[in-house]
Amino acid sequence: MVTRQITSELPEEFKAGTSGPKVGVRHLQAVLLFFGFCVSFMQRSNLSLAIVAMMDRNSTNPDFPEYAWSEQTKSLLLSSFFWGYLVMQIPSGMLVQRFGGKVVLLCGVGITGILALLTPYSAQLGDWQLTCGLRVVQGFCQSVLYASGHAILGQWAPPAERGILTTICYSGPQFGTIVIMSIGGKLATSQFGWPSIFYISGGCGIIWSFVWLLCGANSPRQSKLISSRERNYIEAALAEISESENNATTAKLTTPWLSIFKSVPFWALMICNCTYNWGFSTMMTQIPSYFKNVYNQDIQSNALLSALPYAVNVVLGLCFCALAHKLLSAKVTSTNASRKIFNTIGMWIPMAASIALGSIDADQPDLAVILLTVAVGVNSATFLGAMVSVIDLSPNFAGTLMSITNFAGTMLSIIAPLVVGVIVTDATNPNQWRYIFYIVALLYFIGNLPFLILGSSKLQPWNEPVQRNAKRVERNAEIGRGA
Repeated sequence: MVTRQITSELPEEFKAGTSGPKVGVRHLQAVLLFFGFCVSFMQRSNLSLAIVAMMDRNSTNPDFPEYAWSEQTKSLLLSSFFWGYLVMQIPSGMLVQRFGGKVVLLCGVGITGILALLTPYSAQLGDWQLTCGLRVVQGFCQSVLYASGHAILGQWAPPAERGILTTICYSGPQFGTIVIMSIGGKLATSQFGWPSIFYISGGCGIIWSFVWLLCGANSPRQSKLISSRERNYIEAALAEISESENNATTAKLTTPWLSIFKSVPFWALMICNCTYNWGFSTMMTQIPSYFKNVYNQDIQSNALLSALPYAVNVVLGLCFCALAHKLLSAKVTSTNASRKIFNTIGMWIPMAASIALGSIDADQPDLAVILLTVAVGVNSATFLGAMVSVIDLSPNFAGTLMSITNFAGTMLSIIAPLVVGVIVTDATNPNQWRYIFYIVALLYFIGNLPFLILGSSKLQPWNEPVQRNAKRVERNAEIGRGA
C-alpha cells in the first residue's frame, strides 16, 4: 500500500498550513467509508432485530419459519459474529499493511454481503448451528473494517481535518443500525417476512462494493479522481507533522511491535476501546429484546424505538464535531485537551444514563427510551476522543494499532451478550436487566479514567522508520557541530 510520497520541492501555495479545497476527494473517501461502515453494520445488526421475529411465538408473520430457540441459544447466536471477528483482528492489520485498505475492505464488505443473503437458508437447512457458523464467518470477514478505515484515513486526513473526517466515517455504524432497525419491523411483517431483512442488508453491501471498487483509494497518490492541488495539500500537511524527508511505502515499514506495547498512551487507548466495545455491543444486540420483553413492544414499535438512540447518535456526532472544530480553530482547547474532553463526555454521560436506566421501574417506558437515547446518543463524542487518537499516535501504523485495540475490544464484545444470557434468565424481569446496565456504567467509568490521565494526541517516535529517525539524529548532530 503506497502512502504519501512527500515531495521536498512543493510549490509555496501547497505548503502545509495553507488551505486546501474546502470540499474534495478526501471528503468523498470519508463519505464512501461512511456508507461502507453503514452497510457493514446493517449486516452485523440484522440478526439482533430479525431474531425477535424468528422466535416470535405469537406469529409476527405465519408465512415464514419460526424457531423455538432458548434465551441461551439466542445469546449464543448474537455473540457468534464476534468469534470470527476476534480471530482476525491482529492479522487484519497485517493484511491492510501488506495489501492496502482498499482491497481488504472491498473483500470484507462484499463477502459479508453475500453471506447475509444466505442467512435465511442457513437457518432453514441447519437450524441455529449452521446460522451460528455463518455468523462466525461474517465476523471473520468484517474484522478488517476498522483497520482498513483507520489506515485509509491516516493517509487521507490532514491533521486539522481528522476530527470531521473521522466523525463522518465512524457515524456509519450508527446510521446503518438506524436504517436496519427502522425498516426491519416493516420488513418482518410484510409479505417478504423476516428473511427480507437479510436480503436488503446483503444487497446494499454488494452495491457498495462496486462503488468502492471504482472510487476508493488507499491514498491521494493512488487516486485517479484527485486534483494535484488537493493531493499536494494533503501530503504537505502530513509531512509537517511527521517531518518525513524521504519517499516510502507502508509495505516497507517494519511494524515496531515492542515500541507499541511499551507505549503508555497506546495502553490507555486499549483500555478505553475495550470498555467502549462492551457498552456498544451490549446496547446494539440487546435493545430490541429489552423493549419487547420488558415493555411488551410489538416488532414495528420495537424497531423504531431501537433505532431512535442511533439516530440521535449520528446527529450529536455531527454537533460534537462542529463544536470541537470551533474550539480548536479558536485555540480555546489544545488537541490533547479536546480529545480528552470529548471522550469524557462520550463515556461518562452514558455512564450516568446507564445507572439511571438500571434504577427505573418497568412501568416507565418513556423514561427508558429517553435514558437509552442519552446513553447511546452521547456515546458519539468518543469519535472525537479515543477513536481519532489512534491516528494521532501513528498515521503510518493506524491500521495496525486499530487492529490491536479492536482485538481486545472484540473479546469483550463476545463476552457481553453471553453475560446477558447468564444474568437475564427471565427476559421479562426488569430486575435482571438492571445488573446489565450497572455493568455497562462501571466499565464506562473504568475505561475513560486511564485515557483522561495518560492519553495523548502526540505523534509517537516509533511512527517513523528507524532509518529515518537515525538520519534525523545524525543531521541534528552535524548541525550542532557546525554551530
